[in-house]
Amino acid sequence: MNNRPETFSGKTGMTVRELLDAKTFTFKFLVVRVNGKTIMPNDYDHAEIHDGDDVKVIHLISGG
Repeated sequence: MNNRPETFSGKTGMTVRELLDAKTFTFKFLVVRVNGKTIMPNDYDHAEIHDGDDVKVIHLISGG
């Protein structure tokens, strides 16, 4: 979190959706990148994260 490495124990491999659920991200607007590739929300249930992958979850905030 916040550009610090994290480890998830127990399960080998998880989907983006499982990661978001595990981290309890509830922000409405998220950008998820795995190894530099943007993952679209409709792919969260299928896109897998593996040991050593570089995962970035960015939440967008709008205002005015």
